[in-house]
Amino acid sequence: MERTLVLLKPDAVQRGLVGTLIARFEQKGLKLVGLKLRQFPDALVQKHYEAHKARPFFKALVEFMTSGPVVALVLEGNNAIEVTRKLMGKTNAAEAEPGTIRGDFALSRSNNLVHGSDSPEAAKSELALFFPDASELCAWTSPDFPWVYSPEER
Repeated sequence: MERTLVLLKPDAVQRGLVGTLIARFEQKGLKLVGLKLRQFPDALVQKHYEAHKARPFFKALVEFMTSGPVVALVLEGNNAIEVTRKLMGKTNAAEAEPGTIRGDFALSRSNNLVHGSDSPEAAKSELALFFPDASELCAWTSPDFPWVYSPEER
């Protein structure tokens, strides 16, 4: 089982899409093992996006991500990173396929509702940033598990 971080950005919260977006991940079969609603501090958001620090959009990105509450999720499942990335759709929401979160609910490159880890290494560091205390995550068995994965996939 793989874990990944997903952030429901301020535009998702302000537009009242939190429940709908979480449902998309759950309906796919991903298990929710961590959840928090917070207005994250500037320093944490800057650290999270430090790979973009030299890019012209960095300041606007940090301002956007600290402009309101964000929902941070930890999702678990087989190939969770790849699965969540496909569910989210292309970063530029205007180019995202219908049926994806961005394709169905967004039009912008910047206000594109969600962030998801893009690799196992990124997931590990992002999870440590947003969920530094392991006790914030829940280990539980979903009754749906036998219906999501066949025995040879478990």
